[in-house]
Amino acid sequence: MNDTRDAVEEEQPVGELTTRTMAMPADTNASGDIFGGWVVSQMDIAAGIAASQCAMERVVTVAIDSMTFIRPVKVGDVMCVYSRVLRVGRTSITLAIEAWALRHRFGYREKVTNAQFTFVAVDDNGKPIEISEEQRAKYNNV
Repeated sequence: MNDTRDAVEEEQPVGELTTRTMAMPADTNASGDIFGGWVVSQMDIAAGIAASQCAMERVVTVAIDSMTFIRPVKVGDVMCVYSRVLRVGRTSITLAIEAWALRHRFGYREKVTNAQFTFVAVDDNGKPIEISEEQRAKYNNV
């Protein structure tokens, strides 16, 4: 193995595995890599799952901060998205999201993208609602 792969394999995902999806040929850009928008979409889906489980309410994405594309995703990679709740406010939830590519052809995984997502809990009319004290305490005291 080379030094780069050794260093990559030492790093481990942070957070809980939330989704897994295989990158398919239809998801490629003009260069043949997986389109960055597809990667963002997969991360947003995973972040939404984690945020709704945290809030125990409907949630909507309000911000994506500090997104870094580290390495390309290739056709056939399995995109594994990990989520970790950073903070739960009165109506909002901020999460750290990491996307890792499981590279079957090479038998290893690499972090490909990371970002911070913020969601707001909303009612059926899309108006912000308060996240329960119980849920806030559960996640803020970790």
